[in-house]
Amino acid sequence: MTLMLHAGANPLDYDDLRQLEAPEATATHVPIPHHRLVDAVRHTLGFYGHAVEEEHHGVTPDGMRYFGVLSLKSSYGDYTDTVGLRNSHDKTFPIGISFGSRVFVCDNLAFIADHVVRRKHTANAKRDLPGLVGELIEPLADQREAQHRVMTRYRTTTLTQDAADHAVMELYRADVITVTRIGAVMDRWENPPHDWGVKTAWRLFNCVTHALEGRIAEQPVLTERLHQVIEATCVHRPPPDSVGRLLSQE
Repeated sequence: MTLMLHAGANPLDYDDLRQLEAPEATATHVPIPHHRLVDAVRHTLGFYGHAVEEEHHGVTPDGMRYFGVLSLKSSYGDYTDTVGLRNSHDKTFPIGISFGSRVFVCDNLAFIADHVVRRKHTANAKRDLPGLVGELIEPLADQREAQHRVMTRYRTTTLTQDAADHAVMELYRADVITVTRIGAVMDRWENPPHDWGVKTAWRLFNCVTHALEGRIAEQPVLTERLHQVIEATCVHRPPPDSVGRLLSQE
């Protein structure tokens, strides 16, 4: 799950979320209760066959701003997809719904994911909310299948030591890892703290995310760069002596 509350919001469960009241509507601003947004997304996910396995919610002390993340049960393996939610009653930001393999929802107003829908709090937004949610979730099955193909490619791409070394250097060049993190990644590559299987692109991917767990959360764009390097590694593997040349040039 990727819900970071470090700018004033507090975690709460769904039952407590239901107890929060929305302000009265005006001619130009029609607040939608936070739990109604959660209900709409949950219902639509279920309609399209997605099961919510875990959820986390947070609100600011005044109850005006809401942040949430729903984790979806996966039939593909040991990872999950997530849906991020955001809502406000004080016009701070519009309704937000996002999906991605790396959803990041934060109470400092960061809101990053693969697919994002935002809509201002108007009478039309309240009326159109079910349709908006449906438009986002209807293609979700295809998106999850595409992600599964990526993960399968990682799992089935065995890496030589030269290929792994080359990928780590590319991660450094892409500013995914710093010089001081190279050792941490390689240590996990040789002695993984979890069972990530044999030396494949999947194992390297997990080595990097494990070594950068805090930094990945604070800078989600790193995940995109990480995927780009791992994807390139799966397609193009360097000749045996190329890594030595690369290292001698640094």
